[in-house]
Amino acid sequence: QVQLVESGGGLVQAGGSLRLSCVASERAFSRYGMGWFRQAPGKEREFVAAIRWSGAITYYADSVKGRFTISRDNARNTVSLQMNSLKPEDTAVYYCAASYGMGYSDYGKRSIYDYWGQGTQVTVSS
Repeated sequence: QVQLVESGGGLVQAGGSLRLSCVASERAFSRYGMGWFRQAPGKEREFVAAIRWSGAITYYADSVKGRFTISRDNARNTVSLQMNSLKPEDTAVYYCAASYGMGYSDYGKRSIYDYWGQGTQVTVSS
């Protein structure tokens, strides 16, 4: 069982930045592909970004490309999401997730993720 704990959410003005972090309990963290999803009130949970086990390959939703950066530190069992140029439409609960069998085309599908964190709220004011 992998436990994921997110932190770093908060309230920020439009144009500002936040950095989310997710710490995993699993020693074999480096074997997992990691992803970030978000869910706004009344909406489906949507893919934001993902990173493969080595950190060499990353993926982004079109809505955040060029503004958000996902990274990982396997020595610290941590994955991070640097969010710049935030917009009010980025307001959501952000979830970290771990996938043992991430493929090269399914990284955006919720179903491939085996473990989820509890989420952290990000609110962007206009």
